[in-house]
Amino acid sequence: MTTTTPGRRERLRAETVTEIKDSARRLLVAGGPTAVSLRAIARDVGMTAPALYRYFASLDALVLAIVTDLFEDLRHAVEDVAAAHADEEPLTRVGHMARQFRRWALAHPAEFALMFGSPVPGVTQFAEQCTPLTDAGARLGETFFEVLGEHYARHPFGGEPHDLPDPALRELFQPYLETFGDRFPLPVIYLFVAAWTRLYGLVAMEVFGHLAWAMTDIEPLFEVELAETVRRLSR
Repeated sequence: MTTTTPGRRERLRAETVTEIKDSARRLLVAGGPTAVSLRAIARDVGMTAPALYRYFASLDALVLAIVTDLFEDLRHAVEDVAAAHADEEPLTRVGHMARQFRRWALAHPAEFALMFGSPVPGVTQFAEQCTPLTDAGARLGETFFEVLGEHYARHPFGGEPHDLPDPALRELFQPYLETFGDRFPLPVIYLFVAAWTRLYGLVAMEVFGHLAWAMTDIEPLFEVELAETVRRLSR
């Protein structure tokens, strides 16, 4: 009688989990987030749908695992670019990192849609669990914050502590302050969030094809917005 050692069982389980997630990602790329279902995955990997529950408690749990992997992939891509330009000024590195974010998004439109598009249950859970350095989404943000921190360590913020366009913004950033503390002056956080929303918004509209009516090449506009971002952060 053949027995399976604990080490072999764990290895086989890990291989099966990887196979399931790979199948889900293929379905995602082929048909978008709505194409990912337990029935379709089971058919693809040669299992029954109920058997999948031995590896993931629900489809939401599987989606959460996939989104975590995708954020890790994106983080590694951004970090690799930052490391390749380690001898350059921090804000110049932020520019390279932002460009890599755009390149990754354009190369992985279906994955980007799952991560940053309309919320689905697993992604909603992911956002709710996003806390400092405990998951992939927070680690992606930390990659940018680390480089931003280098810049302000070399060039301390020159504005006033309460130098916000509108004093009411202080209350709006309370969730950030409760989670991350006073690592950066609040005006710096405002500048970073404002820059992120502009650049992310531009990338998202490019990925989803929402600017085709206005222009044939989005990259020059992205570079203009990126240059303005770096200029504002360098003040």
